[in-house]
Amino acid sequence: MSIGPLALVGGNELHPGNEPQDRLLVEAARSGPAFVVTTAAARQHPERAAENARRWFGELGLAIEELPLTTRSRARSSELAARARAGRFFYLVGGDPGLVPKVLAGTPSWEAIVEAWGEGAALAGSSAGAMAFGAWTLIRDRMPGDERRRYQPALGLVGGIAVVPHFDTFGQRWVGPSLAASPHADAILLGLDERTAAVFIDGSWRAEGAGSVSVIPRARRDVFGSGQEIRGLPRPGPPSGDV
Repeated sequence: MSIGPLALVGGNELHPGNEPQDRLLVEAARSGPAFVVTTAAARQHPERAAENARRWFGELGLAIEELPLTTRSRARSSELAARARAGRFFYLVGGDPGLVPKVLAGTPSWEAIVEAWGEGAALAGSSAGAMAFGAWTLIRDRMPGDERRRYQPALGLVGGIAVVPHFDTFGQRWVGPSLAASPHADAILLGLDERTAAVFIDGSWRAEGAGSVSVIPRARRDVFGSGQEIRGLPRPGPPSGDV
């Protein structure tokens, strides 16, 4: 299996400042269908997210269409799964952190996306989309504004991590509560500034974009700036049995 590039973006996607990581993804897409996946935005005007993605990636030279996996029944659709299997580029936008695994996990469409990525397609997620790629996604513990997080099983493309997006704005406030609630002693929090990505490409992780990437196991914090190789993250891949 020769996986394609994987980008975990810290939010504020589809705006200036994201060019470094997004150009890498566009270059990797080459020929073949390119999709924006609006699952995380299903309750928040997914059509607007799709239009923003068409505009942004069109400016970067890539024609993109929506793969409307906004419900579990759609994600089970054999027609949408067949479209996904032919794709060479997938971008999961932000929105609801708990929704992406709930809608996509174990469905034919998600399996098709993972298979395409395993054969070299570009795959990216921003904010809630990026959170879904870890072992766990962090969801609000109780009421709105609560900084405590609960760990919900995610899609598991990067084992042992939970993504903390918007790290340079509000995300860093999640670190203490999230470490305290960690289900695993060796779990890693991956802090991603907005318009910044941890990108796995050519066999290693590196930081791209406007800010920095923080790798936070329980005992320390390592920070990496744009262009630097990121140490301390597992190699990504499909969870055992997914493909």
